[in-house]
Amino acid sequence: MAQQAYMTETDNGGSGPEHRGTRLRRLFDRLAGPWRGDPRIWRRGLVVAACAVLLALVMVLHSRIPNTIGNLGSLTETFLPWLGLLVPVLLVLALVRKSATALIAVVLPSVVWLNLFGGQLSDKTAAGGDLTVVTHNVNADNPDPAGTARDVAASGADVLALEELTPAAVPTYEKALAPTYRYHSVQGTVGVWSKYPLSGVRDVDLDMGWTRAMRATVSAPSGQVAVYVAHLPSVRVKMEAGFTARQRDRSADYLGEAIAHEPLKNVVLLGDLNGTMNDRALNAVTSQMRSTQGAAGNGFGFSWPASFPMARIDQIMVRGLKPESSWTLPQTGSDHLPVAARVRVTTSGS
Repeated sequence: MAQQAYMTETDNGGSGPEHRGTRLRRLFDRLAGPWRGDPRIWRRGLVVAACAVLLALVMVLHSRIPNTIGNLGSLTETFLPWLGLLVPVLLVLALVRKSATALIAVVLPSVVWLNLFGGQLSDKTAAGGDLTVVTHNVNADNPDPAGTARDVAASGADVLALEELTPAAVPTYEKALAPTYRYHSVQGTVGVWSKYPLSGVRDVDLDMGWTRAMRATVSAPSGQVAVYVAHLPSVRVKMEAGFTARQRDRSADYLGEAIAHEPLKNVVLLGDLNGTMNDRALNAVTSQMRSTQGAAGNGFGFSWPASFPMARIDQIMVRGLKPESSWTLPQTGSDHLPVAARVRVTTSGS
């Protein structure tokens, strides 16, 4: 009798593997109940499944999407990370349709997106670095240039690049930044302010007819750094013409050629490139430099538009320098967010 009572108590109230397995089976049965025995779960949701496969193909083959029609490839690549938002939508549709086929198909774009952008979700910032750089498109229509100057100077940048400067606003920026930066140069609509001496200052031809890029050597305590500041032509999305970026693309080629011929080992590019690192049209630049955000940032670092950032078109890229951290700064009076990075100046022996 004692043995029988012991066995009965164990079967009813035990917490061993059998009991846990029973609870899991009950949970599975509760979730799968509405689907069980339904022969149509494999036939329903074929449209949703096809959309999931198409989405995966677009992300995998984005570089094969032609630019011959409205620069559709570059447009897709500019907003490529946002395609991931379609994955949960397709997942909900698959559940609503009670389609096993669609659920399995949704796994494809999920895996592709994580393979492309999963690394962006982790924090890669590190302590260290000996040079802080900031770039900001201040917006020609900025209502408070003095306030914007004070904001970016407060970031602690050793080297500050500004784009979209107007002749009327330049004196305001020069006056506001003078207490922090002893050295500066403005070439056309771009300028660089530095705590360290500048030399070798010149404009960089972007084949535009006016100056929107420059180059200077910053003599930092840890070594010389070639600093390029650029503002590539804007792009537009037009119903009749698509993603109009021909002038931007041509200027990117000119900029890439200038950087390729730079004799200094340590090079940093600061500016508004009106394109993301995914955009193939910027390959002349991106193929020879590293994005500080991609190498040492936390998240995507979107910078435009400032009210609801959707793309990182303001870039800090390096060659020779080692990125340690990269981040965006708070909104100013511009429609762009300033972006910053901390880098380590390397020497030939490091």
